[in-house]
Amino acid sequence: MKRMSSQMGIRTGKANKTIADRAMTRSKMILYMAQANDLQQKACWDNNRLHIISTGMADKFQNILITGAEGFIGSHLVEALVREGRHVRAMAQYNAFGHHGWLDTLPAATLKQVELVMGDVRDPFSVRDAMRGMDAVMHLAALIAIPYSYVAPASYVEVNTMGTLNVLQAARDLGIRKVVHTSTSEVYGTAQSVPINETHPLVGQSPYSASKIGADQMANAYHRSFGLPVSIARPFNTYGPRQSLRAVIPTIILQALNGSAQLSLGSLRPTRDFSYVTDIVSGLIAVLDSPRSVGETINLGSGFEISIGDVVGMVETITGKKFSVSTDNARIRPDDSEVERLCCDAGKAKKLLAWQPRFYGIKGFKTGLEKTITWYAKPENNGHYGDVRRYAL
Repeated sequence: MKRMSSQMGIRTGKANKTIADRAMTRSKMILYMAQANDLQQKACWDNNRLHIISTGMADKFQNILITGAEGFIGSHLVEALVREGRHVRAMAQYNAFGHHGWLDTLPAATLKQVELVMGDVRDPFSVRDAMRGMDAVMHLAALIAIPYSYVAPASYVEVNTMGTLNVLQAARDLGIRKVVHTSTSEVYGTAQSVPINETHPLVGQSPYSASKIGADQMANAYHRSFGLPVSIARPFNTYGPRQSLRAVIPTIILQALNGSAQLSLGSLRPTRDFSYVTDIVSGLIAVLDSPRSVGETINLGSGFEISIGDVVGMVETITGKKFSVSTDNARIRPDDSEVERLCCDAGKAKKLLAWQPRFYGIKGFKTGLEKTITWYAKPENNGHYGDVRRYAL
């Protein structure tokens, strides 16, 4: 009995050892498969980097999808890339009226060279179809009106955060060589140190900024997790022709041009780093073309800080008119939500991309403001905004 028990013990021990060995083998196989998958993803990423580095971007990206192409910055970006001879596929938000935003105002010669597609970043199938055959994606589509984000925050998550997720996943699945995701300086909240560099904490002081923080972090995650070649460009307050009247500078200008002696505005206290649109566009293209931007977040701004009240004063100087200002409560943010101060440190952009703004300092801002006022003063331009009198009291 003792011998039988001993033999059974030996058999049981062998069986347990066999089970353990099999489990170990399975664990190793799973580990090896995971490592192989990681190596495969790394190989894809390294090959992508090798292509970019070996070509020196001499060929640049020739086939580019732009989401949000019909908007303020997007339409200027379309024009700039077409001028460089690149093939641009412009994705505009579908609407029942067949309007294509500011793209409809571009010269016929420019539009002839643009491939226009209608879609919606909230729909992953729409995004995937628009992206097929492209080398790179410049993602600008977003809801940007901060006041409305207090009213309908879920829509900002759907468009800004989930829309970005759809872009990233489609780019990953289709093997897109470069994704430029457009952020915003609003993600920093009120400056805790000045000038603001890319290490500044991210603070969601509005539903809009929170939705953009989520989008930025998703872009970072796709780069770190899947090796997707993503760059995050973070423009500071862009201004110039075609900007929405929800922004403060067009609001001031159009009320002034309408002959109003009284401007209806929000708080005059906050300071901003206003950056002229052509500078931001050149910065976005520099981010696109540089292999050094992959995996990086890069500020784009002028480095010049001015209060809203002082902007009013500069418009008075340029136009030769004097204004009084009344408070529009609809433009006043909740106390803890107002971003009081923004000023850009664009040192990283200069170092990595050799980029710097042409419109900088008080002189540069004044020049950009003069160009903007001249554009809005033309009836064929301000006519796109409807009856400007509704913006004056």
